[in-house]
Amino acid sequence: MGAEAFRKELLAQMAEPAGTSHYGEELREAAEEKAQRIVAQEMKRLGWKEDELRRHRKGHPMKVKIARRLRQETTMTLQWIADRLKMGPWTHVANRLYHRKN
Repeated sequence: MGAEAFRKELLAQMAEPAGTSHYGEELREAAEEKAQRIVAQEMKRLGWKEDELRRHRKGHPMKVKIARRLRQETTMTLQWIADRLKMGPWTHVANRLYHRKN
C-alpha cells in the first residue's frame, strides 16, 4: 500500500501511545520497526556491519548494551533480541541482562 517512505511514516506515527482502535499486528510491526532502528543506530555508532554480529561472541559487552536498550525502549521479546543480535538462546540474553549492572 503505497511507497516504502509512506509505510515508514505510518509506522513512525504508530510509536505514539495506542488507543482502543489499534490492532495487535500493526502494533507489533511498529514495535519491530522501532527495534530495528535502535539496532541500526547502535551498530552505526559502533562502526559495525551486520556480519560482525556473528563474529563477536554472544556475550560481547556491546551486544549486551544494545539488548538492554531494546528491553528498555521496546516490547521485543528476549527471543527476538537473541536472534537479531546473534546472542544464542534467549536464556543467555536474560542471564547477561540480569548480571550486567551498567
